[in-house]
Amino acid sequence: MLRKHSAVAIVPITPSGDVILVRQFRVPVRRSLVEVPAGLLDVDGEDPLTCARRELHEETGYRADPISFLGGLFMSPGASDEYVHFFLGETDPEPTGRPEAGIDVVRRPFADMVAAANAGKLRDAMTTVALLLAAARRSTT
Repeated sequence: MLRKHSAVAIVPITPSGDVILVRQFRVPVRRSLVEVPAGLLDVDGEDPLTCARRELHEETGYRADPISFLGGLFMSPGASDEYVHFFLGETDPEPTGRPEAGIDVVRRPFADMVAAANAGKLRDAMTTVALLLAAARRSTT
């Protein structure tokens, strides 16, 4: 069931094992954060998978195929009804488009970012959860 405030987050991994992230300024915390590509499920009739594909390309210029579902959860049920659908995607080696204005694309080794998530060094909860879910999936396949 889709909630009024649903979102998607995708962990895009390149053939060389890098994860594609975005750096953008977040007004509520008054700083730039490095995050997985994500966005609101706000297009009428759009399902979470299609939204994840669209958000990835809009934000980074990358496309991914295949994309697999990692799970979903409420990010802060005491304060919001936002529900996030998490995905893992295998990208093309290079982007096919340009990143969205105001976004810097960051390419880092996936293993390094998972280690940072495990060490509590990331400041974005959605990114931390997404990376840990992706790492667990990749270790079982």
